[in-house]
Amino acid sequence: MISINVFSEEKAWSKRIKNKDIFFKKICKAFPKKYKFLNKNVTLTLLLSNNKNIKKLNKVFRKKNKPTDILSFPLDKKIKISKNTYLGDIIISYNYLDKPRSQDLKSFKDKVTKIFIHGFLHLLGFDHKKNKDYSKMLKEENLLLKSVQSKIN
Repeated sequence: MISINVFSEEKAWSKRIKNKDIFFKKICKAFPKKYKFLNKNVTLTLLLSNNKNIKKLNKVFRKKNKPTDILSFPLDKKIKISKNTYLGDIIISYNYLDKPRSQDLKSFKDKVTKIFIHGFLHLLGFDHKKNKDYSKMLKEENLLLKSVQSKIN
């Protein structure tokens, strides 16, 4: 089972997602069986941030002096899921996802769900630096997204 420690350093997140813990737990519960890690204790940390803070992290860790939608920091490059596994950390920027500001709540939550899944796959070792890796990751991302959308929308 996946447990998520959700932290927020940007107040605007609460305007769009009232109970952040429940929102992200629902996403994980809707994952296909192979990503639920039944009978295991799999944990990750999620920081809901903003452009200013994610830009700082992006500069320090990726040498890119600009904000981004998401950063993922896997604990290990080659993850092996054991009885107790910490996957790593995900940081998502509110400002990046809240465009256009006129988007409705459902569109915003759909974007957040999709980008969270993207970051989750990075924690599991998926990458998109090469075309073949991009195709593989995109396929998995779409599989998870379809599973989640069919169960929570």
